[in-house]
Amino acid sequence: MLETSLRTHSNGELTDKDLKKRVKLTGWVNSRRDHGGIIFIDLRDRYGITQIVFEPNKRELFNEANKLRREYCIAVSGGVRKRPKGMENKSMKTGLIEVLVDKLDLINASEVPPFEIDARTEINEDTRLKYRYLDLRRSDLQKNIITRAKITKLVRDYMEKNSFVEIETPMLTKSTPEGARDYLVPSRVHAGKFYALPQSPQIFKQLLMVSGFDRYFQIVKCFRDEDLRADRQPEFTQIDIEMSFIDEKDIQNLSEGMIKEIFKTVLKKDIKIPFRRITYNEAMESYGSDKPDLRYDLRLYDVDEIAKKSDFNVFKNTEVVKCIFVDREISRADLDILVSYAIREGAQGLAWIKVINGKFEGNLAKFFNDKLQKELIKKTNAAKNGALMFIADRKNIANAVLGRLRCYLAKKYNYIKDEWNLCWITEFPLLEYSDEDQRYVSVHHPFTAPFREDLKYLDKEPGRVRSHGYDLVLNGVEVGGGSIRIHDKETQDLMFKALGISEEEARVKFGFLLDALKFAAPIHGGIAFGLDRLCALLTKNESIREVIAFPKNKVAEDVMSEAPSEVDPKQLKELNIKLDVVKKNEK
Repeated sequence: MLETSLRTHSNGELTDKDLKKRVKLTGWVNSRRDHGGIIFIDLRDRYGITQIVFEPNKRELFNEANKLRREYCIAVSGGVRKRPKGMENKSMKTGLIEVLVDKLDLINASEVPPFEIDARTEINEDTRLKYRYLDLRRSDLQKNIITRAKITKLVRDYMEKNSFVEIETPMLTKSTPEGARDYLVPSRVHAGKFYALPQSPQIFKQLLMVSGFDRYFQIVKCFRDEDLRADRQPEFTQIDIEMSFIDEKDIQNLSEGMIKEIFKTVLKKDIKIPFRRITYNEAMESYGSDKPDLRYDLRLYDVDEIAKKSDFNVFKNTEVVKCIFVDREISRADLDILVSYAIREGAQGLAWIKVINGKFEGNLAKFFNDKLQKELIKKTNAAKNGALMFIADRKNIANAVLGRLRCYLAKKYNYIKDEWNLCWITEFPLLEYSDEDQRYVSVHHPFTAPFREDLKYLDKEPGRVRSHGYDLVLNGVEVGGGSIRIHDKETQDLMFKALGISEEEARVKFGFLLDALKFAAPIHGGIAFGLDRLCALLTKNESIREVIAFPKNKVAEDVMSEAPSEVDPKQLKELNIKLDVVKKNEK
C-alpha cells in the first residue's frame, strides 16, 4: 500500500478483496471510453492500471470527466465495486473490479503527446529519446528500469554478505590513455591542465588492495570516448570488484554465486554452477570467437591434414583449411549467398560440398577419393545430410570468418535454443599485435598478470605469453571481464617494456601505482561486469539504451537536453581555452 494524503492504493493493487472500500487513486489517463453514456477510464501509474467509472447521474462530475484526455494527470476518490458480468479482464490483477468515482481533481492537463504511450507500433528512436520523460511512462521501459534497480540491489546485498566494502573512487583523475580515448575536463585553477573522466577505476582499486581493503566493490560510472553501437554508450555503469589473497578461480566462484542469485531472483531461473570453462585457444579454434554462443553446437573443424591430401590445389597451398558442417538441406542459391557473405567478412572464398547419404556432391567432390570422404565425414560428424563449408586461408582469418558465419547460420537455420548459457573464457593472450599501432598492445590492460612459466617468451615471442585474464560470456555476449593483476614492480616493468612504454613514460602515466607496488602489494585480482549489458540481456533487449533512463543516441548526443552543446565564451575564457573549430557549414 502506498498511502499518502492523495492516494490510498496504487493502480496495480486493488482486487475483489477490496470490494466496497473507499479509495483514493492518482495517475495518468491511459485510455478513455464512452459506452452508453458511461465514461470508462483506464488510470495508469507505474504499478498498473485501474478501471475507473463516471456515471451520468452526477452531472457536474460527469461533465468534468468528459473533458479528460489521454495523459491528463488526475486524482480521484470513490468506491470499489465488481465489474459488470462479461466485462472482467482476468489477465489483469485489477481486472475483476472498478472504482465508481465520486470526486475528481485535475492535477494537470496534457498536450497531445508526440506518440501514443501504450502504442504497439514502432516509434522512431530519436523521437523517443527527445521525449524520454514520456517514453519512460511506457510500461515496458519502466519494467526494464525497475529490473535494473532490482539487480543493483541484489548485487549490493550479495557483496555485503560476502564481506565486501563499497568504496567510491575519484571521477576526476589523471589521463592515462591506453585503449579508448579519455573524456577530458579542463581545470580552471591549473591553467592548461586537464582531468580525465575514468575509463574504469582500475588503478584506484589496485591501490585499495595495497591499502589492505581486501574486498572492494563499487557500482560505478565509467567513460570512454569511442564509436558507439547498440551495446555502447559514452558513459556506462560497471559492477566493479577487486579481491586480495586469491586466485582467478576464487573470483570466478564469487561471480558465479552473484549471477546465480540474480537469475534466481529476477528471472526465477535456477542456473547451474560452476559454469563451463574454455581456454581462449579452444574458443577460437572451435567457435571462431572469444565470446562463443554455446546455445548451439556448430563447431569449426581443422581439416588441414585431410584437405591437403585432396587434389584441390587451393587447399594444398594455404596455411590452414577449416570447415563447418550444417545438417540442413541448403539450396544452391543459398550457398551462393553464403559464399558472398564469407567474402564480405574477409575470406578469399568459401568452398562447399553437399553430403547426401554419406556421399559428396558438388564441383568439389571430384577432388576427394572415397577414403578422404570417409575421413572428412568422421572428422566433422557429418553423418546426416547437409553441407560442409571450407575456408582456406591464414588461421586467424579462417577462424574469424567461420566464427561469424557460424552465428549467421545459427540464426538463418534456427539452431539457437531458448536457454541461458554461460561460460568462462580463460588463458587469454597477454598481448596482441596491432597493425594500426605497429606494436604489441594489451589484450585486457597493462596490469594483467602473465603466466609465470610463459615469461621466457616475452622478449622474442610476446604473442605466445598467456595471461591470467578471463571473461564471462552469456549467450555469445561478454558480460564481464577481469584478471589477476601484476603485484610486483619487476614484472610490471617487464610488461611496460613489452608494450614499448619507456621507463620515463611509465613514471609520468603510472608513477603512483609503481610507487605503491614497492610497499608489499598483495596478490590481487578482480572483475568488472557491464551492468547495462547484463540488464539488457536479462530483459531481452538488443540495445542497452532500453535499460538506461536517459541514454545518448548512436552518435553520443542527448537529443532531449541537446548535449553536447556550445558554451558561453566567458566560461571558456575562465578555463583559458580558445577554440579553433571549423563548423561543417563553413567547410
